[in-house]
Order: sequence, then C-alpha cells, then structure tokens
Amino acid sequence: MQPRNMSMSGVVDLAAVKAAQEAKAKAEQARAEAARQGGGPGAVSPADLVIDVDEAGFERDVLQRSTEVPVVIDFWAEWCEPCKQLSPVLEQLVVEYNGRLLLAKIDVDANQMLMQQFGVQGIPAVFAVVAGQALPLFQGAAGKEQIQQTLDQLVQVAEQRFGLTGLTVDPDAAPGAAQGAAAPAVPAGPYDALLEAAVQALDAGDFGGAVQAYKNVLSDDPGNTEAKLGLAQAELLHRVQGLDPQQVRQEAAAKPADAQAQVAAADLDLVGGHVEDAFGRLIETVQRTAGDDRNAVRVRLLELFEVVGPDDPRVIAARRALARALF
Repeated sequence: MQPRNMSMSGVVDLAAVKAAQEAKAKAEQARAEAARQGGGPGAVSPADLVIDVDEAGFERDVLQRSTEVPVVIDFWAEWCEPCKQLSPVLEQLVVEYNGRLLLAKIDVDANQMLMQQFGVQGIPAVFAVVAGQALPLFQGAAGKEQIQQTLDQLVQVAEQRFGLTGLTVDPDAAPGAAQGAAAPAVPAGPYDALLEAAVQALDAGDFGGAVQAYKNVLSDDPGNTEAKLGLAQAELLHRVQGLDPQQVRQEAAAKPADAQAQVAAADLDLVGGHVEDAFGRLIETVQRTAGDDRNAVRVRLLELFEVVGPDDPRVIAARRALARALF
C-alpha cells in the first residue's frame, strides 16, 4: 500500500481530481461486490469502532473498511507521553461520531513498515484513509475542539465526495460480531449513471463531456453536492486545457489590471495547487478594475471557491478579503 496525499478541502490539480474520482468509483464497486456476495455486516458495537491494527491486517482492517467508513489512524507508542494524552481523546470522539468514523491504532514500534509508508516523522501522528486514499490530518498533541473540527471536515468529505455513510452502531451488539463481514449494499441513486459518465469523461481527458454530464444532473437536481463540486472542477480543467502557461503568465505580469489575463493566470495557479496565489491575484484585480471587468473577476473568484470548498480556511479568509475589496 503506497499512501497518496490528498487535500481534504478541495481537489485542485489534475492528478488529485482523477485520484478522487477513481477512489470514489472503487469504493462504490467494493460495496456493490460485497452486496453480491451476501449482504452487509449488520450493526457493530461501540467497542468495534476502535481497533488495533498491524501490518498483516492493514489491508483488511483499514483499506477494505475504508470503502464503507472513513478510517482514522493513530500512530502511537507505549513510551510516547503525548500519545497517552491524545489517544483517549481520539477514542472518545470516534465513539461519539456513532459509526461515521473508525479508529485504527498502530503501534509504530511493532509496525515500522507502515510508519515508513505513511512518511511518519514523529508521533503522535494522525492520518485518515478514505476509499483507499490516505490523507494526513495532524501531527503532535492537539486540543479536543481542534480535533473535532478536523474530524467534522473528514466526515463531510467522505460523505459528499465518496458516498461513505458509515456503520450502523447498536449498543447491544456483541463486540466483534461484524468484523470482517462484507460491506453493506448501497442502493443506486437516481443520478449514478450520469455521475459515472462524468467520471469516465474526466478519466479520458474529455473535460467538456464531464461538464455536460454534471450539468445534466444539476438540471434535474440543482442541489446535488457531488455534481456541483464536479462541475466546478471540470469547468476549471476545461478552461486551462488549451492554455500556454508561459504565455498566460507573461501577459498577466505585463497587464496587472487586465481582467482576462489575471483570470486565466488564477486558473493556472489553482490547477497547480497555489490556492492562496489564485485568490490573492483575483482580489487584487477586483481592487484595480471596475464595471463589467470587476464583476467578471468576482464571479470567477466565487467559482474557484466552489472548487476548493466553502469550509476551507483559505476560502473563508478570501471571502472576507473580497468583501473588503468590494465594499
């Protein structure tokens, strides 16, 4: 297993867009295959939400389980005093999420290979695996409120982007009764075929086709979160597909008040993962322009907010800066 870093707050580069879409498709395939092989695991007990994991059981207990529930990984060791402070907080919070998260505890002394694969530099270190994709969460001790905010974001990402609704928890269920059972069947949604068509178009580099597929969903279901996120990403990729990056950046540097030049450069900034640069560029352009040009820049900035995600701290800060620039 080779972990892959992925932004929790928004997929902003070509490789990450494809990785997220592929991971979602794999999660759906795993759930469908499990359903064909004999149904779901039924309810789990609260004790099943916190498990010890080693290298031998990692694929079964973390990778496979991550197709039905986000798995939080706590890298710890017996000699680590901060670990002894953090671990009980993680365990308590995961149980409070009532099946929307699973906590896997990994002793680094006994599982050096996993520690190396995740690139752990020090402990405690906390990661998550969602639909087979690894996400770094935080390293070192953290307060309960901060941890809860991070876990809230993780649950939101898992539900909205990967369709992971978690496990059913029954306080009266026997611990371990559902361990290793197949994942629950997930009924096909009314727009699954259209969303799958969009994923396939993205995989093929047909960003125009992906845009149309997401629009087809939104025409019937304007509030579909997955389609809105996918459309924002597909439109961004479609816009930059034929651009010459060197030429775009030269024009932007030569024409700081040119709305179209700055908008094109901001698109490239975001695709390259330079989120703050993209936002800052457009906010400065709003301050330099007026009329239709100013409104066009404002609209593009709002579109880029959709790509990154409304809860991202960078988006929240940029919204405040935009309000100051406008008013």
